[in-house]
Amino acid sequence: MHSLTYVAIVTGAFALAGFVKGVIGLGLPTVSIGLLSLVMAPVEAVALLFVPSLVTNIWQLAIGPNFRPLLARQRSMLISICVGIAIGSYLFGTVQYPGAKRWLGVSLLAYSALGVSPFQFHVRQRDEPFLSPVIGAVTGILASITGVFMIPNVPYLQALGLDRDDLIQALGLSFTVSTVTLGIGLAAGGSLPVATLGVSLLTLAPALAGMAIGQVVRGRISPPVFRACFFIGMALLGAELALEG
Repeated sequence: MHSLTYVAIVTGAFALAGFVKGVIGLGLPTVSIGLLSLVMAPVEAVALLFVPSLVTNIWQLAIGPNFRPLLARQRSMLISICVGIAIGSYLFGTVQYPGAKRWLGVSLLAYSALGVSPFQFHVRQRDEPFLSPVIGAVTGILASITGVFMIPNVPYLQALGLDRDDLIQALGLSFTVSTVTLGIGLAAGGSLPVATLGVSLLTLAPALAGMAIGQVVRGRISPPVFRACFFIGMALLGAELALEG
């Protein structure tokens, strides 16, 4: 691929992914890895994502008001995510499973189907001690294969009944832990060399610019309309990756 074309694709993918994250509080890994996996292996896309994902997730985590209570509530799930990523990386290799692209496509389709579903899922707080470790472990294993930590983590957090600010901060917390753990797995497998970190650092600017614009737009756009467009786009992208993989 021509170098200028490569730069344009990577810059555009991260700017769009940052914009989506700025509007709805999530979507940076999903959008960027989904788009980049059309032109490169998922493991390369995940390596490029490391720095912007880590920085934007810490940003999202830091601006919330209830870090300590959320950390206490999510502790078992966060630990299980780390364990799941470790198990998945040992069994399949970190985002190097031969069917990673197909699994990524299936994950995007599942996430989109849940996103547009009219059903509202609710988790009772008394059920969290049992469900949280299970959700975390499944999320970690799937993340180790696809590089995306949305399923079933995001629908589960959305079902807890958190208010908007707490939900965004809870997502930032789980994504930060997932990103760091996945990065450790990539580094251990030799898929996160210093040179790749340098390129990943360069993707931070378009991601942050897109996120800043998205946060401004958040209050001026209809959330239901934007979410519908987002999930339709993710479904189409997931179908393409599932068929291509």
